[in-house]
Amino acid sequence: MFQLPADCLNDIIEYLEDDKHTLHSCILVNRLWCETNQKKILYDNKIISTPTTKFPTFNYASFCKVLFIYQVYYNIDRLLRKQQTISSHNLKNYLNIVNLIYDKCFGNFEKLQYAFFPRLQVLKIKEKYPRVELLIKFLEINGKNLKEICIGDFYGDSDNSLNLAIAKFCPNLRILSTGIKDNELETLKMIFGSCKSLKSIKIWCGNDYLNEKEALEFVVKYSQNIHELIFYHLFVERIKLLPEELESFFISWTNRKPQKSISLVIGNDNSHSLAKNYENMEIIKKYIKLGFIKKFKVTNFDDVEYN
Repeated sequence: MFQLPADCLNDIIEYLEDDKHTLHSCILVNRLWCETNQKKILYDNKIISTPTTKFPTFNYASFCKVLFIYQVYYNIDRLLRKQQTISSHNLKNYLNIVNLIYDKCFGNFEKLQYAFFPRLQVLKIKEKYPRVELLIKFLEINGKNLKEICIGDFYGDSDNSLNLAIAKFCPNLRILSTGIKDNELETLKMIFGSCKSLKSIKIWCGNDYLNEKEALEFVVKYSQNIHELIFYHLFVERIKLLPEELESFFISWTNRKPQKSISLVIGNDNSHSLAKNYENMEIIKKYIKLGFIKKFKVTNFDDVEYN
């Protein structure tokens, strides 16, 4: 569309100042026909409303599907510093939040722990999470509808009481990423028993966390609907997975009823992961050909699909 220079538009609007009908028609062309420095004319002719503190007729917040908590936190803090008030009416507009992404380090989670988001399905806390007791309270209120939880990946933080709360309050989970230590296998068993719809789990490996052998044994023995297993090598593995152990897993997997294929993902592949062993890779290739491995991928921390 042809655009007139700004000076010409200003002259036109000033010329039409006393012709309300034509002036109104001009500003309907597009927003460029109404420069900021001409708003006084439009205010005086009641073509646009003067600024108001009333709520807009269109509920913008109700269409919000993803909420970055750190942005809300700092914006609220800035408003409070300016001594502006926030009414409870505003909070009601966030009932449609589906994804809650908490990815900055701050400690003010005390109020959010009591918030109820009836449509919340995804909770991601990539960095340091708030105090465990606050997060557990949040899960107690919101956990029932959650379908995906990702906690502490960036720093490799985990807490057994938090994992127990996930098992207790989040029965409808489909995707989970959290740390399970090698002395917390009973907790993993409880998660599998409570979260019967769980389809994908990211298991941290190395140091005090599970090794690949432990993870495979518990998945094949206790999980019900898992079809994607992600090994997330945050730390160096203490124990290498032997080929006979991998073969044993697949034999057990093929005997499960009903039979289903599995996707295996190796994240941040290190020298001790199963993908570094030639015999293991031959076993992987065999079960890909047999149709029991749907997808096999070796990736890293930069892969946004798995991080």
